Amino acid sequence: MAGGNGEKASVVESKEWYLAAYAPVGVPTSDHLKLRSLPLSLAVDSIPDGHVVVETLFVSVDPYQRTRMTGIDEGLYLSQFNLEEVITAFAIGRVIRSKDSNYKEGDIILNPFSPIADYYMVSELHLRKIDPASGVPLPDYLSSLGIPGFAAWVGIEVLGEPKAGSNVFVSAAAGAVGMYAGQLAKLKGCRVVGSTGSDEKVKLVKDHFGYDDAFNYKKETDLDAALRKYFPDGIDIYFDNVGGEMLEAVLNHVNKHARIPICGMISQYKKKWTDRHGVRNLLNIVGKEIRMEGFLLASYLDRFGDFAKEMESYIKEGKISSKYTIYHGIESYLDSLGSVFTSTNIGKVVIEVKS
Repeated sequence: MAGGNGEKASVVESKEWYLAAYAPVGVPTSDHLKLRSLPLSLAVDSIPDGHVVVETLFVSVDPYQRTRMTGIDEGLYLSQFNLEEVITAFAIGRVIRSKDSNYKEGDIILNPFSPIADYYMVSELHLRKIDPASGVPLPDYLSSLGIPGFAAWVGIEVLGEPKAGSNVFVSAAAGAVGMYAGQLAKLKGCRVVGSTGSDEKVKLVKDHFGYDDAFNYKKETDLDAALRKYFPDGIDIYFDNVGGEMLEAVLNHVNKHARIPICGMISQYKKKWTDRHGVRNLLNIVGKEIRMEGFLLASYLDRFGDFAKEMESYIKEGKISSKYTIYHGIESYLDSLGSVFTSTNIGKVVIEVKS
């Protein structure tokens, strides 16, 4: 950031990811997502009042980003990105210029609508300060104390209504949300089993996250038989991250008055809706009086304070563990997004842009 004369640089080159073409099916490639470099002036007179310039430190990579790149408006909770528009994400950054009295240079901030870029200029509308002296690692604000942790907490604590001894099943158990859903259920005294996409992840959720058991769904040729084996007394809560065939199988093994919070359906995101798996046994919802409920975190923001207080205490007491797949450099966004839709990533996928 310093020039040859020791003064701060007046211009920086910022690389940013933008949507060049829509990707209606599959995982976006370099045909759809492209990187461009633009100059950003840091001169005081080029920064509008009430704005700050931010240097990106960490970027959160999440499945929902892919749903905004199809070009097909399915009435989901987030609109489609426009062509040529910069992709946005939850990110942590450092203020390097400020014309806002509420922020000073060096402040660490969380931005839920951060451009996936090295640097950017923004007003304070959606920014939240982070205290780097809190003892909480910065990536945790994108994970256990961020959207994944909050999603797990709402699904388990609010919608799942866990009771000691409840049988809980979590799909994508080693993923960003699943790893916390299982741990929160265990802290409530539940018996928890997870499904994952590899033997390595099976070991991880049992040894690191404290699941009672887990299985590799890719090795189970009969999901009905697998669930019958792992849940001989039925399922009381199913935290659904994947939808599709797994949801259909679960509906054959849930107990009466079971709760099924639907966090996501990642197995279906890459397909047109006409090609998605049709769940054939929804009638079980009636016969077993099941409560199956999708949820958006925006509807539970009034509970975020309760969540943050509870989760932070768990973290400081060593009761919650996290796992990250960390990519390095803004250039890695395309690869990191692709990893979310394979079995290659473990835990929360984060890009470390600058340390």
